Amino acid sequence: MVRKFFPLDKNYLLEEAQLLLHDRLLTELINKAKSAYQWKHNPLGLNDAFSERINNYNITNLRPLTPFYQNLAGIYRFKFGDNQLDFLWDGKDHSEKYQEDWTMTFHQWTDQLCFQANFVQAVLDLSVFLPQNRQAHLAENRMNAVMLGFFDVKIHKQKGIVAMKVA
Repeated sequence: MVRKFFPLDKNYLLEEAQLLLHDRLLTELINKAKSAYQWKHNPLGLNDAFSERINNYNITNLRPLTPFYQNLAGIYRFKFGDNQLDFLWDGKDHSEKYQEDWTMTFHQWTDQLCFQANFVQAVLDLSVFLPQNRQAHLAENRMNAVMLGFFDVKIHKQKGIVAMKVA
């Protein structure tokens, strides 16, 4: 990740582990969003042009979802990315541990986010419908709005990640 999301965002081993998993996790997210959309809007599995387009989509470009991945990875580091290394007694190195923890958390978070219709539609807009969708640039804003409510953090371009203060 090129961008530091908060002043103490210096866990470079965790950041490297997140970078290594970028393509695999985003591919799983797209497949998860496709399944969530079909489950909600086509539970009988009837084939029409729209559902076939979703089902037949082959993942070719993950770049439009990269800002979402970077934001989610930054939120994870903000919440769980301690800069001090722990003692690992199971024989794994820290990179393996970070990859396992990040993958597990990514799956949990995206499972919950896929219950939000706006989030699923945004993922599909940035993947399946990207070439024909003229409003795809608004999808990132929809994703950020869902994440704002889900994580209680706000992502500023200059300040980075800031915890929301509940009055």
